[in-house]
Amino acid sequence: MNVTVTTDTDTCSPVATHAIGLEAATSVAATLKALSDPLRLRMLSAIASDPRGESCVCDLAELADVSQPTVSHHLKVLKGVDVLTSERRGTWVWYRIDPSRRSAVTALLDSFAPATVSPWSDSDEDQLRPDFDARITRLAEELAVEVPELEADVVLTTVRESYTALARTARVTSALVPLTERFARQRLADLTRDRDASVPQVLFVCVANAGRSQLAAALVNQLAAGKVVARSAGSAPADVIHPHVRSLLAEIEGDRAADRFPKPLTDDAVRAADVVITMGCGDVCPIIPGVRYDDWAVGDPALASREGVEAIRDDIAGRVRALVDDLLP
Repeated sequence: MNVTVTTDTDTCSPVATHAIGLEAATSVAATLKALSDPLRLRMLSAIASDPRGESCVCDLAELADVSQPTVSHHLKVLKGVDVLTSERRGTWVWYRIDPSRRSAVTALLDSFAPATVSPWSDSDEDQLRPDFDARITRLAEELAVEVPELEADVVLTTVRESYTALARTARVTSALVPLTERFARQRLADLTRDRDASVPQVLFVCVANAGRSQLAAALVNQLAAGKVVARSAGSAPADVIHPHVRSLLAEIEGDRAADRFPKPLTDDAVRAADVVITMGCGDVCPIIPGVRYDDWAVGDPALASREGVEAIRDDIAGRVRALVDDLLP
């Protein structure tokens, strides 16, 4: 690391500035330049989220209307800056995230992608808050009557937290209060759940809560017919459910599918669950004694075609049937 000493003209004492060296800066700049293409970022995201840990050119060509040679060119660029490694097996070349860059790639995609898709600014917050206190307080008072076993302050805090969490990804603010009511009701039900007197409860967790976790919850509710309760949540929820998934949910649940929306993961939901199923979100769930944990390696609908999403649904359906059979006597 280089240390450069400069002199501030308004003072008599030198100021030491610490910056990365020229060689390191040149390397980082080359990597960032390689990543500054939207298709390359989508390819990187697809590889990073693939449950197999790798993807081939044939998989990645489906992301955009481009030829396989074009895909190979972009992958070669990413490989050239040591973001990817490759291995030829038979006809196809398979690509993986370079192990030494995996943490950096994960941090990049997790940190910037949600902010890019659903920006949150001071102006958004100002727009949401003029009547926040009055409407949310009134809602909390109404819900407190329904759950007398909880203190009114606990209900108010839960409602406020629910509103704030949903507002972070909201694009249309007119529905925030009704969504807050549904989310808060679910959280209050989780807080007051009596395990001994309740049917089994399953929580499905993915990153965006816009695809696979929603499908899994809907399939459990359809198959178990009330004998198992299914919830879903996201570690970094999107603002809307993926369109292909939305249409499949309508086939499964009918009009009730319109009530579904992405929700953030809460400790309440984890504590209330008998089983927590993670789906591509890593170790984001708090470990609660007495809760069973499992991970399902299923594809991400956000990166799939309509046919691909249907295949993901069928994969989840098979897993759901085994899970319900296991939970029910």
